[in-house]
Amino acid sequence: MRNRLRESPMDSQAIVASVEAWLSTHPEITTLAIFAALPGEPDLLPLVKLHPERRWVLPRVEGDALTFHPVTDPENDLHVGAFHIREPHAYSAQVPVTEIDLFLCPGLAFDLQGNRLGRGRGFYDRMLEQARPEALKLGVCFPFQIVADTFSEPHDIRMDGLITPSPAP
Repeated sequence: MRNRLRESPMDSQAIVASVEAWLSTHPEITTLAIFAALPGEPDLLPLVKLHPERRWVLPRVEGDALTFHPVTDPENDLHVGAFHIREPHAYSAQVPVTEIDLFLCPGLAFDLQGNRLGRGRGFYDRMLEQARPEALKLGVCFPFQIVADTFSEPHDIRMDGLITPSPAP
């Protein structure tokens, strides 16, 4: 899956449109956690400028944990950090995980039972354990990342659903 993600041409615009469509039916969602894409992952950063009325937060690696920080201008608010991932600067304010309404989560693969296969270090699973029970967790992926079984383990946190590209009209 890692190779396929790196080698496949991706259309993040279609996923951004799917997220926008989902958000249009959920005005109650005000604080959203997104991620800065690794090669092959969907790029959700355009949403920050498209919807400045919402509070967008991105993760920063702090030891074995993720902390979240507000981002209003991805070009200036992010720098290359741990694991060569763009993340907020250390001096930016921290937003408690309990204030986040929606987590848009990356992954290598997802299954239709809500399981997510991450990159193996458990950052998202440890962080999502701390989220409010009513906070939504949605996997964001391309259709080929949906597999029959991710072979989840007891510590894996399930997604509440998936967002994939909308079919072309």
